[in-house]
Amino acid sequence: MSQFWYCVKHGRVEDETNICPPIDRLGPYDSREEAQHALEKAEQRNEDWDNDPQWNDD
Repeated sequence: MSQFWYCVKHGRVEDETNICPPIDRLGPYDSREEAQHALEKAEQRNEDWDNDPQWNDD
C-alpha cells in the first residue's frame, strides 16, 4: 500500500520515491487526494482546538 505526504516547503504531494525531510511534511496519508487536502485538514483541526472549551486558556 502506497503512502503519501504533503511537503509544506515545496507545496506538493510526495510519495515514497520522492520525499522531503520529516520537518517539511505532513502525513502520511493513504491517498494522493487526502494528502492534497493536508493544509485544509490542519487548519480545521487548529480551529477546532482553538474553540474547544476544555482547552481554552482564557
